[in-house]
Amino acid sequence: MSDGKRASVLFIGNATTLIRCNGFTILTDPNFLHRGQYAYLGHGLFTRRLTEPALGVDRLPPLDAVLLSHMHGDHWDRVAREGLDHSTPIVTTPQAARKLKRRGFGGAIGLATWHDHELRGAGGSLRITSLPARHAPGPADFLLPPVMGSMLEFSGTDGRVDLRMHVSGDTLMTRELDAIPRRFPDIDLGMVHLGGTKLLGVLLVTMDGRQGAEWVRLIRPRHVLPVHYDDYGAFSSPLSDFRDHVERSGHGDRVVYLDRGESYDVPERP
Repeated sequence: MSDGKRASVLFIGNATTLIRCNGFTILTDPNFLHRGQYAYLGHGLFTRRLTEPALGVDRLPPLDAVLLSHMHGDHWDRVAREGLDHSTPIVTTPQAARKLKRRGFGGAIGLATWHDHELRGAGGSLRITSLPARHAPGPADFLLPPVMGSMLEFSGTDGRVDLRMHVSGDTLMTRELDAIPRRFPDIDLGMVHLGGTKLLGVLLVTMDGRQGAEWVRLIRPRHVLPVHYDDYGAFSSPLSDFRDHVERSGHGDRVVYLDRGESYDVPERP
């Protein structure tokens, strides 16, 4: 990539980031609740935010699309619902797209697993592919909204891929994920959702530190950006848990740790 096309990721908080590459600006899992406010998780369950987002929804740049892994209150909240332009394309699960369209977001695009959607711009194209993810073990998964992982492939005007980025979404380590590195063996950046989220203090519904390290070993991105680990009271596995496990696994040199408000310039692919 030339200097004018350099890719970057700004960490806003929780799983909310701004990804810029080849002229595209993509917002992930918009969550702009303030410290002390509550996010709704469904079935009468709430979790309290412990941190402040680094950026308010009113300070966002113009967006080409929103990438939404699923419809939980810590990924799509009332602030985002009221503050985002209703015409912005939102790439998400089919179930979430139906809900968004009923709420006036006519640009919502629902992707079944392994299906993709392409955006085109002056600097090239962006292909977003929906990948497998599972939010809870066994039958409990049916109690939670469907979730997807995503592969973002930014290509220049020559059609060559400049950046391949995988966003895990809120998933656990399951056998369905094994197909991802087979289909996409060359990933530049992996954004992994951690936190060891527990519903009712018992049911694990996102990767803890041990599973996060296993995810890195399986997916093998050149660089790893951990997110979604300390913003809410439902999280049980701190970032230090992931750091310990990934260091012991021998992949610690792949990981980039950002504070909220910090940006990471993604190295050019070999």
